[in-house]
Amino acid sequence: MAGLIGIGVGPGDPDLLTVKAVRAIQNADVIMCPASRQDRPSIAFSIVSDLVDKSNQEIVKLVFPMTKDKDVLESTWKKNARIMAEKVLSGKNVVYLTVGDPYLYSTWIYMHRDIEENHPEINQSVIPGIVSMFTFASKVGISIAEGAEKVSIIPSCYDLSSVGEIAKNSEVMVFLKDGRYFDQVIDVLKDAGYPDDSVFAIGQDLGTDQEIIKKITLGEANDGTLTTKYFSILVVKRA
Repeated sequence: MAGLIGIGVGPGDPDLLTVKAVRAIQNADVIMCPASRQDRPSIAFSIVSDLVDKSNQEIVKLVFPMTKDKDVLESTWKKNARIMAEKVLSGKNVVYLTVGDPYLYSTWIYMHRDIEENHPEINQSVIPGIVSMFTFASKVGISIAEGAEKVSIIPSCYDLSSVGEIAKNSEVMVFLKDGRYFDQVIDVLKDAGYPDDSVFAIGQDLGTDQEIIKKITLGEANDGTLTTKYFSILVVKRA
């Protein structure tokens, strides 16, 4: 039966795919995946590539440019949602892959919303995926939250003033997506009352051969020496 499934493929390790996700991918007629440019590989697809029958399954790369321009973003979402809808309406069983989970800072959110509004007849479902913060916590050996601790998730560090205010009321800060800004939060966290002996754990390229994980203290963190990778994670836990 034709339909659309959003699939979370986890943080990068193919072994962390759920059984349900594997089945859906193998049963799909069309596999769609996001990329920042047409000439760049899809990270989401690279995680599942060994499961795909490239001779019998159609692979469609959907480009989502890395921009803050709202008009460009909205036109891109509509264009890609239309491509997805057309495939389903032609009788195809379509899956859309996304790193992590479809409902956590994912392009799936906008595709799902547009299709739900313009094509309510299309059956949509979601298979959740393991998100990077939990994979990272298991590797580092730290708790994301315990007792009554409050956790804040920051998708990027563009607005440092808001990060500082959030940090004042959170025992754990999880920074996702853009490691190029991680060094800028060190002083912000200290100003927000995080002691130097707070856990400062950073990782990049989780689940790949290039994986790097470092666990130090906030006091040991140095500006400009953390990471320049976009796909990175930082967890800071107040001492």
